[in-house]
Amino acid sequence: MPIEFKLKPGIVAYITAGDPDLETTLDIAIAAIDAGAEVIELGVPFSDPLADGPVIQRASERAVGRGVRLVDVLAISRKIRDARPEAGIVIFSYLNPVIRVGLREFCRVAKQAGADGVLLTDMIVEEAAEYLDAMKENGLAPVFLAAPTSPDERLKAIAEHSQGFVYAISRVGITGTRDALESDAETLVTRLRKFTSLPIAVGFGISNTSHVKAVGAFAEAAVVGSAIVRLIEETPKEEAAEAVGKFIRELRS
Repeated sequence: MPIEFKLKPGIVAYITAGDPDLETTLDIAIAAIDAGAEVIELGVPFSDPLADGPVIQRASERAVGRGVRLVDVLAISRKIRDARPEAGIVIFSYLNPVIRVGLREFCRVAKQAGADGVLLTDMIVEEAAEYLDAMKENGLAPVFLAAPTSPDERLKAIAEHSQGFVYAISRVGITGTRDALESDAETLVTRLRKFTSLPIAVGFGISNTSHVKAVGAFAEAAVVGSAIVRLIEETPKEEAAEAVGKFIRELRS
């Protein structure tokens, strides 16, 4: 049975696991869900996050420096699932940490950890046959990134192989907050609609209420990442969960 996330409209909240520490990550995730985030993207810290802007890079470096590993991220996923079974959980990673474990073993343990889906930022849909088989065997939703520069043929492949939702990148480049929403985002969503009835989530640069409202006019969800990670970075650890919850409530207002 295809996996479906309850979006329409929705917020996908990205959190780097282990920043500032694993216990606080759990508290932040629960606060985000309670404030209205339908899906948590739980980021696996990686030493060379090519697609991530400086804010998420710093968070990954801090977590890696504390020794946070994939197994720790999956343990937090399990705790989030147990605490808030209604929420969607997507493991966000690069291929390198996954390949160390093995694609099939990774999918098996991700499912055991309560994850609903996986987003591997550098997984190319045209080369994803083994990955897709392993995901299907374990009942996980593969989420692929769709870029404004992708030709229709590639968007069609992404749409056909995605489950849960399609992640539409609002612009080409790295993640990070922006003052204005990129005009390419709506055009990309319109192009994707030709190939899928899945919810479409728009990310890269979504950082305030006006962005979320603008996205809600043409897509099912906004992905908020760097703005949350920056807030965590700038807030005392003891206050981080409350601050993130307040921020997400404001985004939904």
